[in-house]
Amino acid sequence: MIQVVLYIHILSATAWVGGSLLLFALGILLRDKCAQKSVYAHLGPIYGYFETFWLIMLWATGLTLFFHFGIDKVLANAPESELAQLMHTKLMMVGVITLLTIIHMYIAFKTHTNERTVMENIVSRGSSMLIFLLNLVIVWYAIGIRDQL
Repeated sequence: MIQVVLYIHILSATAWVGGSLLLFALGILLRDKCAQKSVYAHLGPIYGYFETFWLIMLWATGLTLFFHFGIDKVLANAPESELAQLMHTKLMMVGVITLLTIIHMYIAFKTHTNERTVMENIVSRGSSMLIFLLNLVIVWYAIGIRDQL
């Protein structure tokens, strides 16, 4: 059973990170601003629901794995261990990504059919870039955590 949970967690991470890689590539490769705006207008809402589903799956499976492997006990009883340090950092980054995702999606849905203000643009693009970068770092930490288990 736990193998199924781990499989879903890895599948969810693949979808989550893969989606951010796709949008990052589109942002770089689509130089025509009109085409970029059109693609994001059509893809954005679908992507938002798709990514929300996978983020929820990551949280659900991650928490299941967290308790199954006793990482809660490691954090409580051996906070200086390498596993605890890796997990603590990963959890902090997951929390930041979740917050950034909420902010990004709020702006995206609020301005879907409207022009964004300069501040909305800065916050939306900045949160998107931070999510992208943190995704890559979290994958690195996940490998380290898996090595410890």
